Amino acid sequence: MLIFTHPTGNANVRHAALGLFRAGLLSEFWTCLNFDAPPLLERILPARMAGQLRRRAYPSELSNAIRTRPFHEVVRLFAPKLGFPGLVAHETGRFSVDAVYRALDRAVARRLRRGGYSAVYAYEDGAESSFLAARRHGVCTLYDLPIGHWRAARTLLLDEAEREPEWAATLTGNRDSTAKTERKDAELALADVVFVASAYTRQTLSQAADFKGTVVVVPYGSPTFLPTTATRPPAATGKLRVLFVGSLGQRKGLSYLFDACRLVQSAVSLTVIGQKPLEPCPVLDRELAAVRWIPSCPHQQILAEMAAHDVFVFPSLFEGFGLVLLEALAMGLPVITTAHTAGPDLIHEGVEGFIVPIRDSAAIAARLELLHREPARLAEMSEQARRRAAEFSWANYEETLAACVGRALARI
Repeated sequence: MLIFTHPTGNANVRHAALGLFRAGLLSEFWTCLNFDAPPLLERILPARMAGQLRRRAYPSELSNAIRTRPFHEVVRLFAPKLGFPGLVAHETGRFSVDAVYRALDRAVARRLRRGGYSAVYAYEDGAESSFLAARRHGVCTLYDLPIGHWRAARTLLLDEAEREPEWAATLTGNRDSTAKTERKDAELALADVVFVASAYTRQTLSQAADFKGTVVVVPYGSPTFLPTTATRPPAATGKLRVLFVGSLGQRKGLSYLFDACRLVQSAVSLTVIGQKPLEPCPVLDRELAAVRWIPSCPHQQILAEMAAHDVFVFPSLFEGFGLVLLEALAMGLPVITTAHTAGPDLIHEGVEGFIVPIRDSAAIAARLELLHREPARLAEMSEQARRRAAEFSWANYEETLAACVGRALARI
């Protein structure tokens, strides 16, 4: 039996926990928040606060396994809104994301010292203390790396900051301290098995000199998709409706997306969904003012927006997977993305979408022009996108991950 831990949770974390639980492998799931308020309390809370907390509600199936440590995360969520942004400053804030990860990691380490567990499954930036405790007690260490190795990222994104200096403020990973990157290295060195979601992430581990463990690739799952008979009406303007969803930083290749759309301005309309970074970025503000921008919306609304668009563009420079790629395919959107994502694992070139080089606005623009010029091809690719997404499922992710963990534990 193992301890599974992640501070904040997301779709893949939830399904990983469910898969391990359903396979009889999960003893405890440690996280920060599990919002399980009575309906009356939800009605009393401000709508935005209730919505934010509702995203931290886990399936009731896991309720007996969940252990929470909410203090640091609650402060992190609400300190900026209360006028205390310094408390969550990158790395240095007492309640920064880094501080939240480390606090939960220390709590799990204390739990492991009490014994009784065969393994601990932890995520990048939140594993060092628990893995050290695990090693002292002969406990198997399972590590989830949701994005490529930091050295590969640093090489690429420092170069990007020089290429696109106006966007450099959004490349927050470039400011990670030596202490933080040393913790990442220590976590990898302590890991028996590393789970990644894409071939690209596995490829970046070649830059992890001290890592001697096993790497296992388990792709994420797709949401329930629209029926194959679903069709979207043509845009009244005749333009190709282009969508981007993700964090609004240059790691996602945003400048190249905006440039590409300018190259084919008369053929496309662009919608961007995502929150701006805390650091001011005037060029980002100018770009967003010229397009349809939705700062934040519930997941179901994101899927609805996908279903109302024609093509999804995700020109990321450095990614671990890009779950939005599968979500877009499930909603029937051909995808234009780069090889630095899970795109090559998901897309057959020219069938469900296109793989373009990073930093290549002209290549993106050429694919957009093609899809605008050939509506019949767009319709066929849309149908192929749905079919491809159907080959992935969260149930398959849960079962595959649990089977891989089971094999790792059997080797102990």
